[in-house]
Amino acid sequence: MNANDQALLAARPDFAAIARWVSPGARVLDLGCGDGALLRYLWEARQAPGYGVEIDDAEVVACVRNDVNVLQMNLEDGLSVFRDGSFDYVLLSETLQTIHGTEQLMREMLRVGREVIVSFPNFGHWQARLQLLLGRMPVSEELPYAWYETPNVHLCTLTDFEDFCRRLGTRIEERLVLHAGQAVSLLPNLFGSLAVYRCTRA
Repeated sequence: MNANDQALLAARPDFAAIARWVSPGARVLDLGCGDGALLRYLWEARQAPGYGVEIDDAEVVACVRNDVNVLQMNLEDGLSVFRDGSFDYVLLSETLQTIHGTEQLMREMLRVGREVIVSFPNFGHWQARLQLLLGRMPVSEELPYAWYETPNVHLCTLTDFEDFCRRLGTRIEERLVLHAGQAVSLLPNLFGSLAVYRCTRA
C-alpha cells in the first residue's frame, strides 16, 4: 500500500471495509461519489470497474481528473437510467444522511445492484448524545458541520437504520462499526461513530 492509499484510508476508514466486501472484478456503482477516490481505490485494490454518480460540478471535474467514469445526476431523481441488476454492488458512502428521499433511493439501489453497501455517521455515538444533553447540535469528525451549514437532513443511529431495513424487507448481511478507524464490538450504537452495512434484497 502506497502513502496515498494510507492517507486515504486514514481519512476514510470505511473505504477499507467496503473494499473487503467487493469481489475482485465486480461491477460497482458509487452514488454521491465525490472526487471518485473510492472508485479509484476499488480499481487499484480489487480491479473492480465502476461508475460514479455525482451532482457537484467541481467533484465531477475531479472524477475526470482521477480517471473515473462519472455521470452528473441528482440522486433525488432516482436511478431510472440503470437497468435492473446492472451492478454487483451499489455504494452509498457517507451520503445516506444527505438524501431527502431515503426510502425511494434505497429501493432503487436494491433494484439496480445485487448488493448494497451503505456507510453513515452514527448519531447514537456517545459524544453526539453528550452534546445534545448539553443543549448543542453535535459536531464531530464524522459530523463536521454546524447546524446552520450542514448538508445532512436525515441523521440516524444504528438502531434506526436496522429498523429501516426491516421495514423495507432488506436483509443485512454484514455490519461493521468503527471509531477512529478501529472496529467496535462492545455497545456499538454507543461507542461507534461510523457504521458500514452490506445489504441484499430479502
